[in-house]
Amino acid sequence: SERAYRLLVDEAGYEPADIIFDPNILAIATGMDEHADFAKAFIEATREIKRRCPGSHVSGGVSNLSFSFRGNEPVRRAIHSAFLYHAISAGLDMAIVNAGQLMVYADIPSDLLQRVEDIVFNRRPDATERMVTFAETVKGGGLARELDLTWRDSSVQERLSHALVHGIVEFIEADTEEARLQYPRPLEVIEGPLMDGMKVVGDLFGSGKMFLPQVVKSARAMKQAVAYLEPFMEAEKEAAGLGGGPSHQGRIVTATVKGDVHDIGKNIVGVVLGCNNYEVIDLGVMVPAETILDTAEREGCDVVGLSGLITPSLNEMVNVAKEMQRRGMDLPLLIGGATTSRQHTAVRIAPEYTQPTVHVIDASRVAGVMSTLLDPARKAELDAANRIDQERLRQLHAEKERTPLLPYRVAIQRRTPIRWRAEDVPAPSFTGIRAAEPPLAALRDVIDWTFFFTAWELKGRYPQILDHPDHGQAARDLFKDANELLDEIVERELLSARGVYGFIPAQAEGDDIVLSNGVVFPMLRQQTDHGDDPKPNRSLADYVAPPESGLRDHLGAFAVTAGIGADELAGSYEGANDDYRAIMVKALADRLAEAFAEFLHEQARREWGYQAETLAPEDLVEERYRGIRPAFGYPACPDHSQKRTLFRLLEPESAGLSLTEHGAMLPAASVSGLYFAHPEARYFNVGRLGKDQVEDYARRTGQSLAESEGWLRSNLAYEPA
Repeated sequence: SERAYRLLVDEAGYEPADIIFDPNILAIATGMDEHADFAKAFIEATREIKRRCPGSHVSGGVSNLSFSFRGNEPVRRAIHSAFLYHAISAGLDMAIVNAGQLMVYADIPSDLLQRVEDIVFNRRPDATERMVTFAETVKGGGLARELDLTWRDSSVQERLSHALVHGIVEFIEADTEEARLQYPRPLEVIEGPLMDGMKVVGDLFGSGKMFLPQVVKSARAMKQAVAYLEPFMEAEKEAAGLGGGPSHQGRIVTATVKGDVHDIGKNIVGVVLGCNNYEVIDLGVMVPAETILDTAEREGCDVVGLSGLITPSLNEMVNVAKEMQRRGMDLPLLIGGATTSRQHTAVRIAPEYTQPTVHVIDASRVAGVMSTLLDPARKAELDAANRIDQERLRQLHAEKERTPLLPYRVAIQRRTPIRWRAEDVPAPSFTGIRAAEPPLAALRDVIDWTFFFTAWELKGRYPQILDHPDHGQAARDLFKDANELLDEIVERELLSARGVYGFIPAQAEGDDIVLSNGVVFPMLRQQTDHGDDPKPNRSLADYVAPPESGLRDHLGAFAVTAGIGADELAGSYEGANDDYRAIMVKALADRLAEAFAEFLHEQARREWGYQAETLAPEDLVEERYRGIRPAFGYPACPDHSQKRTLFRLLEPESAGLSLTEHGAMLPAASVSGLYFAHPEARYFNVGRLGKDQVEDYARRTGQSLAESEGWLRSNLAYEPA
């Protein structure tokens, strides 16, 4: 692994964070002595990989580990949970496991845990025999999930802790009231049993013994308990002049930056931090730098957290960092969001701000980072290590920037070679723009659930994630809850799906796609030098027939949303202290919007005349069809400003869609893009762009060079003036 790491990092220019090692996890307790150390060997290998290959990730498929106990799900769950606990401590980043069937490590009975860890670490020669014998005593459900209410016989403190750890809300108000009557002040219920329970949740999540959906359910229970106590605390303050709320470990202001409307990840981070007793001041979406920093100063925040999804948000984060430096602020800055990266943070953001600037990859890391930043000694240690890593990333970036590109004029000559034939350029059944408003029920079968689980930080492909012998139960629980909510959304029409699409005669003129109505879409072209490789330098303009072909071609376009009503519905759940469903509403709206785009693309292919049959839902999800639908802001056409041209063409405001100043679509659960029909059309990454192409692109778009450089900042192969 170290040799592969050095080749990839030092010679091929890969970021360490883009490298995932996948060592084998093989079955233990098979009765064969040579298999006895497999689990221990994986854990030790993981620790060694993380030491020798800094910044890389380690993954593993966990189900093989317990193969000897197939059919005994209680034992398998315990083996997987204990193994993951130790593997995560050694540095394991991700696992293929049925999260829904994992147990909370602390809930594994001690007699079972001892035998499980005996076989995991091969601690005694008779470990397998003892485990097999013991397994017979729990086969058939001896460790099945609690369906009884025996935990209700415990003390109120233990009941509250159990309810928080397991996300149970049915008895939360009754138990909170019982606790209130036992404590002198309602605030002491929060700072006592409730905070104690949430500390357990935070510890379990931080050590990999709980998963994100479970944590969000725990937060829901906590919020409902606190909401029950709030009127009593207010009455107490009014009667006695007492003040103050519960004490917190620290305070952070979070926001999705100006021009961006996406907040699922930010909201999840807020829930996780709340579970760890941090006060979160969430300013929402599209928040200007001035508002974020004024709030941080006014409220005495300890940390500033920025989030964003679209690429223009990266530039806005740089602006926030510059403003923090101008104000002389000394607060750590946390960076997160789907388009952010350790490299961008190191290269673009950190140099603008002298205080600690830390990229946080996901919600599971944020509480640990916060804790470290609020401890002076550990903060200095993290900051020093972070600065060394960021300098290394800047050097890697500089080396990559020195890799020469083809001159733009040469890249044009290496365009995709297409032999234009009439049968590859079908005529659509209509031209112009039409509205589309399918029922949500028609979109359910086309949902790609894999990305729904990803939003909840459960890794794995659907539907395998539901049946995987290691992490199926948490996924199944989440899937069940999602479909119950989706049933309600569909039946009561709580969300709406609306969109527009159409076809317009078009031809390619150089790297421009020119429509018959005068609208022009300037496209970008790859400039990577492939050397002797005959691979073309692609542009989306290659897939539209040029005038010299003598053929009449068309371009398709679309803009759809399934987010109408999503903010209101999520807000109603937030008002009821139900973050779990509030986050789920937005995650489902995102999936429905993508399903709508896939559904409409199939309709467009039939109307364009090159797909006759109706494809199975799984074929749509896997994109097993001719044609592509690239979206502006994505690798083949990364300029978000082109959405303005698209919106002028489609006028999707009639369907309830609009754009922010940075090109984010409203509602947030929206998708837009172009349709290409040619059989050679494929997705690609335009990659790094030379100044010669960017200057030409600015001329073709009518933008200034600085404007084009701003929109394409992440793709520039040079430093703009």
